[in-house]
Amino acid sequence: MIVNVSEAKTNLSKLIEMAYHGEEVIIAKNNLPLVELVVYKPRKKREFGLLKGQITIPDNFLDEDEEINKMFYGESS
Repeated sequence: MIVNVSEAKTNLSKLIEMAYHGEEVIIAKNNLPLVELVVYKPRKKREFGLLKGQITIPDNFLDEDEEINKMFYGESS
């Protein structure tokens, strides 16, 4: 079902109910489809530590590298 914005404002509760029950609801402006009303699907919570034990980070990971510094800042005088 395609409805214009003004009609969607008037019938929002009805349109939400229709989308909830699986009907396609598209809101248009000047008969140009803009958005689709869909049921909210919560995202899965982030799970920290998924790669624990699978990767190793070297102890010097945060140490500066002279060669890279020269590329960014040039030769020091």
